[in-house]
Amino acid sequence: MESHRGPLKSAVPSNVVSPVRRCSRTACGRPAVATLTYVYADSTAVLGPLATYAEPHCYDLCAEHSERLTAPRGWEVVRLATDTGPARPSGDDLEALANAVREAARPQERAAGGGNGPQVSGPNGRDAHPMEVARRGHLRVLRSPDN
Repeated sequence: MESHRGPLKSAVPSNVVSPVRRCSRTACGRPAVATLTYVYADSTAVLGPLATYAEPHCYDLCAEHSERLTAPRGWEVVRLATDTGPARPSGDDLEALANAVREAARPQERAAGGGNGPQVSGPNGRDAHPMEVARRGHLRVLRSPDN
């Protein structure tokens, strides 16, 4: 029997779900910039940079709540260096990205037949670089050029 209902629609509009983590404090919707973790054995509250992943026993806090954080009596607050500004790529990151793009764009010397050294047959009968030790899928293990 054919359905007359039409396509399924989500009950929650997609613009409500945000990839940005929000402050864990009740009724605060600001973006989180720091993560609070408690070390109960040491009676210490550790406030550090926003964790890579949301953990169930950690609390993400916005800039305002992380600045105003106080600990219970007898507890110590350890504040690790946090950068509340947006993360910017460093010169090293940009240089590494540029080098990777250049390497990917470089024509394969093996394909042109102008390799520098003897060609070695790798797994599956493919030509392998003489420095190549092993291959799994698109990954290769290479010998150090010093050896």
